[in-house]
Amino acid sequence: MTQITEYQKMHHYMGIEMNMQTWGLLEKKDRSEQGDIRMVMFAKASLFHWKLSPKFHPVNEQRGEWLISRVYSVLGKDEEALIHAEKTMKLTEMFDFKDFDLAYAYECLARAHAASGNKKESKNWYKKAKHAGELISGKKDKEIFEGDIKAEPWFDCLN
Repeated sequence: MTQITEYQKMHHYMGIEMNMQTWGLLEKKDRSEQGDIRMVMFAKASLFHWKLSPKFHPVNEQRGEWLISRVYSVLGKDEEALIHAEKTMKLTEMFDFKDFDLAYAYECLARAHAASGNKKESKNWYKKAKHAGELISGKKDKEIFEGDIKAEPWFDCLN
């Protein structure tokens, strides 16, 4: 059995910590411009550290790409949001992720298209996300997803 090094433990810890810092800023109503920059950097750092964690699995990369897409969507940076949403979907398809992770892959594509003002694509992916969300098996996972999909911004694309 391979011994986990302190270096690897640090990356695991930092992946989690950067994720929590990102969410703290995402949920903050009155973020500054500096807070927006930090939020992007934290999301990217979280994925970087997860990739070096001894507990890394492909789903961690998929969720990290989702988080980066979400951050860019919230900031209205549609091109970057779409790039990371497409990476999320590519990983979802490559590893045949289902349930919670499939619903979130659809959600981030819907939100990225909303950020770009593409109502048709946003609504299309939103419907897929809602349907996939209804099929999430875990009660807590379903509650988390339902809360996230209701969260703004949707840039008036769902009307």
